[in-house]
Amino acid sequence: MKEQEIVSRRSFIGSTALAGAAASFPYVAKGKDLKSDTIRVAVVGLGGRGSGAIDQILSAPQDLEKTKGIKCNTKLVAVADAFADGEKVQRKLSGFKKKFGEDRVDVEGKIFNGLDAYKQAIDSGVDMVVIATPPGFKPQQFEYAINQGKKVFMEKPVASDVTGVNRVLAAAKKAKEKGLSVGIGLQRRHEERYIDCVKRLQDGAIGDINLLRVYWNGGGIWHRPKTDGMTEMEYQVNNWYHFTWASGDQICEQHIHNLDVGCWIKGMYPVKANGMGGSEMRMGGDRSLSQIFDHTFVEYTFEDGTKMYSQGRHLKGGWSHVSEYAHGSKGTSKIASHIEPFEGHGDPMRIRGAGGGHYQEQKDLIENLHKGGYYNEAEYGAMSTFTAILGREACYSGKEIDAAKLLKEGREYAPGIDDYTYNTKPPIVPDANGHYPVATPGKYNPFA
Repeated sequence: MKEQEIVSRRSFIGSTALAGAAASFPYVAKGKDLKSDTIRVAVVGLGGRGSGAIDQILSAPQDLEKTKGIKCNTKLVAVADAFADGEKVQRKLSGFKKKFGEDRVDVEGKIFNGLDAYKQAIDSGVDMVVIATPPGFKPQQFEYAINQGKKVFMEKPVASDVTGVNRVLAAAKKAKEKGLSVGIGLQRRHEERYIDCVKRLQDGAIGDINLLRVYWNGGGIWHRPKTDGMTEMEYQVNNWYHFTWASGDQICEQHIHNLDVGCWIKGMYPVKANGMGGSEMRMGGDRSLSQIFDHTFVEYTFEDGTKMYSQGRHLKGGWSHVSEYAHGSKGTSKIASHIEPFEGHGDPMRIRGAGGGHYQEQKDLIENLHKGGYYNEAEYGAMSTFTAILGREACYSGKEIDAAKLLKEGREYAPGIDDYTYNTKPPIVPDANGHYPVATPGKYNPFA
């Protein structure tokens, strides 16, 4: 098989034991040594999550010394952003310098602008790269960072299509061969309350789990108007969430967290899915502003027959709910909150433990790099992303989709993305009425 097709049906199902074990992060192997106790960091994408990750990475050394006696240092030395010359990036960098000192935010001459700026930042003499760009751009950026021998923290989701997932899986394999640690922004796996609850469920606290329910129902997202002189590519990159090729849709961009928890509990990934959804109320129903769905419902099926029901929605004034539930032969659980055994099968249990996974995942990674350890979250990051894509394609098509077939033959949303510039024609463009194409269930082909 080709390297991009490294996940066969058997390994697709069997290798997912990693999903349950990865949260404890034992230092199971010696990674590539750092040249000093100072971890030099480049950030690719200094938006909300990128700036949040950098703030946490720069904060981690003081906390690690206080709680564990670990003395290390982190330093931001390069920035790449699609709009690095904008006021927002400069304002964030000024804030970092004021909070952490100019000696730890030393990016003079290393602020790079544009869609290919990631290469310059990664090549700027760094140890670690934070990738927090739109999902459609992450696979090639991750691949480049691993090829250059860098450790990586990459936000979720790691891709927007099957081509990107397979690209990340291939690079993850290469990272393992090189001993390069990779952290992925599925922060629930780093929270004590989730780790404790998932372990109890896997140990049989509610018996055999036969149903999971996962939700990400919220109010909506931002939109940025097109300005004079802005190309169509610039507009779409600036509004990346609204375009499937860039974001993967809401089920990928946000609901992945809840889907990941369900798969973590099961220790495997679904083998098929069917779903429904549409775009009725997003942006007031104005299809000149967005092409993604505003609601999805998916029935996932695991190899053992277990079902996982998924709700994802953006609706102002609707029921907002973000959580995960498990139903077993001996009880039920709201994940990371409580376990309720049926009568005669034990006492109710409140789950204790810290949250704060966004910060904890950075502390875990910085500690790991300082100690010279190794762990690689890229595989389950890719497969949880694929689970979200599987659900999206089921909703877009209105058909039942076989996971193994989709992973091998699924459509590519952004061909040639490595060479995109602001003057490139985007993968989709508005029609004569200014409307962007929206998937039509019953007609959409996930294998086109």
